[in-house]
Amino acid sequence: MTDPGQRIAELVEALTGASRAYYLLDQPTVDDRVYDEWMRELEALEAGHPDLVAPDSPTSRVGAAPAGRFPEVRHRETMLSLANARGAEELGDWYRRASNAIAAAGLGERPIRFVVEPKIDGLAISLTYEDGRFVRGATRGDGVVGEDVTQNILTIASLPRELRPVDHHPIPAVVEVRGEIYLPLGAFAELNAGRIAAGLPAFANPRNSAAGSLRQLDPAETAKRPLAIWCYALGYRGEFEPETQWETLEWLRANGFPVNPDIERVDSLEEAAAACLRWESRRADLNMDIDGAVVKLDDMRIQQAIGAVGRTPRWAVAYKFAPTTATTRLLDIRVNVGRTGALIPFAILEPVQVGGVTVRMSTLHNQDDVARKGLLIGDMVIVQRAGDVIPQVVGPLPQERTGAERPFVMPTDCPACQTPLVRPSDEVVWRCPNRSCPAQIVQSIIHFASRGAMDIEGLGEKTVVKLFEAGLIRSVADIYALTPEQLLALDGFKDLSVRNLLAAIGASRRSPWRRVIVGLGIRHVGGVTAEAVASVVPSLEELRSASAEDLAAAEGVGPVVAEAILEFLSSEDNQRLLTRLAERGLTMSEERAAPRAAGPLTGRSVVITGTLATMSREEAKRAVVDAGGRATDSVSAKTSFLVAGTGGGSKLAKAEKLGVRVIDEDEFRRMVVGG
Repeated sequence: MTDPGQRIAELVEALTGASRAYYLLDQPTVDDRVYDEWMRELEALEAGHPDLVAPDSPTSRVGAAPAGRFPEVRHRETMLSLANARGAEELGDWYRRASNAIAAAGLGERPIRFVVEPKIDGLAISLTYEDGRFVRGATRGDGVVGEDVTQNILTIASLPRELRPVDHHPIPAVVEVRGEIYLPLGAFAELNAGRIAAGLPAFANPRNSAAGSLRQLDPAETAKRPLAIWCYALGYRGEFEPETQWETLEWLRANGFPVNPDIERVDSLEEAAAACLRWESRRADLNMDIDGAVVKLDDMRIQQAIGAVGRTPRWAVAYKFAPTTATTRLLDIRVNVGRTGALIPFAILEPVQVGGVTVRMSTLHNQDDVARKGLLIGDMVIVQRAGDVIPQVVGPLPQERTGAERPFVMPTDCPACQTPLVRPSDEVVWRCPNRSCPAQIVQSIIHFASRGAMDIEGLGEKTVVKLFEAGLIRSVADIYALTPEQLLALDGFKDLSVRNLLAAIGASRRSPWRRVIVGLGIRHVGGVTAEAVASVVPSLEELRSASAEDLAAAEGVGPVVAEAILEFLSSEDNQRLLTRLAERGLTMSEERAAPRAAGPLTGRSVVITGTLATMSREEAKRAVVDAGGRATDSVSAKTSFLVAGTGGGSKLAKAEKLGVRVIDEDEFRRMVVGG
């Protein structure tokens, strides 16, 4: 059994180092989850061995001491740190402890209300106003002493410079306003893309980017980064005594401080827990990173009476969410051969929990993306996952390198068929030109059966591979020739599973023509484009006889897409495939679509590029079409605007060259979905 004193010393050292890296260097070395686990273990050990508690234990400190780059500021009132609750059970434990403290203070008869606020993952700040004028902005530091960042704070235009009397409250002689400075997620993505392009390490998360921005020695550099702030509390306030937290927020709003409009006041712990879950469900839709919700007792008299224990107030708790970013080891980079022959690198990661799921792999898009991010095999890397979006590797942590890391080398031959790879001059991906490549065939069948195409339940990747290896399918048309006897002869197939699979295959014959077009796997033709194509060539016969001009008449189909369709049709193998699909009873025609109703993007041509945080590119195109616009794949002078996600590439460069308006994902969402 580990000696308690030895383990306490180990935890103190680990937590002290992690706090310094996080708060002062803006370079976190461990995940929030790991840090919290260390802190909880230390708290439990100290509770069982009070004689071993060190005077400078991390359990009694907040943050880390100032780094010395800025003048020190002593807070008039200590900036505390919140205890954590993970889940409703721990939230209930917090409230029971608070209730006991309330009863001990003789205030058990007072009604209890709660205020639930977002817990922004940013940089805590204290803003001092004297005689109504802003005089100083300071970081939290160790909770007692912080850093004077006044000049940098002044770059945030939304902060009021002067206070005014509100209702029956005169202007306080001295008041400290507490808030959280953060970098909006869109700006965070742009900042990291710029740092990686400049050869600098990426920020691990928006919190560290905000901290790095606020700690710029030149305020002009801070001004280049669109920092934002939410204010939520008062520190020292002299004779000014609001009766409730809600009244405090109203006073802040009345004085022009940014206060989140979605903060709630509720009457029960159950309602507070439900409000926390609402914040968690909205997390992926926000333009700020939140790592939880804060639950506070509303009554200020109760807050003052029950006070704090150590470094945490008894009257508030942080209801923590699963982290959306984590650090882990990049074990390897491999390549996957897609249905169009494109070789896509992907990361093999040491398993890590991100956003409530275990992440083991992540796409790396293309060779240029690997180089742009400066990734080496063996690196510690930052992994990000927002909502249901596919996890992505943000960038490496160069400071963690040991010298054993090695660069990724793109293969020269296809790993599936050994055909030499080619890279077209106008593309960023390497391709296998062999149309008989087994990897391409398998991927084309997987795509055909996928939910976005023919939606054949039970015909997933593993089943397709098994059928291909058994020689039962060599093209998508072979799916419709499968028999019960063939399937039952394979391991893992039973009567029920065979009946269900064949029923799903039979049902897919009735899928509309536009889904068949998607399933063909023509380059650049996703669901939205296929629907547009089906509207101008609503049958197989018309598709076969279509010209480039016919196809270009469809919304969102430009010359690049039209050429890809005609190239597909020029192949004798593909023509035979279409005939076989028709012979096997698939729906190869549909009625012409009715004209689409007008919407906010009617008459506008939109191009989507890069990786979006809250939706796939296909979903974004669908949103454009639903709003009445045309979702196109190529930028021209006629493009109304381009929506640029992370890594916009050549389309972004062309839009800027042509003077086409470029907007970010947030503005796009406001246009089409009001998000």
